[in-house]
Amino acid sequence: MDIRIIRTEEDYRAALVATEALMDAEPGTPEAEKLELLATVIEAYEAERYPIDAPDPIDAILFMMEQKGLSRRDLEPAIGGRGRVSEVLARKRALTLPMIRALASLLSLPADILVREYPLNRAA
Repeated sequence: MDIRIIRTEEDYRAALVATEALMDAEPGTPEAEKLELLATVIEAYEAERYPIDAPDPIDAILFMMEQKGLSRRDLEPAIGGRGRVSEVLARKRALTLPMIRALASLLSLPADILVREYPLNRAA
């Protein structure tokens, strides 16, 4: 196997082409092993070259609500009454530590996403 660390965009494009050619490799074959190695070096290159920031806490909550088919009412045990849920989702009120703990459990979200700072829309 001739798999190298990806250092340039040209190397990256070549690795993507090689990966595409191996996508139908049967598990347990040398081709499948080569595909796995290529995926690993591609992932490392992309993580360094094209990092993805963690999501905004409110966006993460909204996404998980959609994924789990939850309504705002379903958040009330974690956040508080209907008004409080509305304020948090409208970014008028910041999440508190108890809310973060409850939401992390309810939504299966890592707490480190929910503790990130995010802009609030406070009326003057």
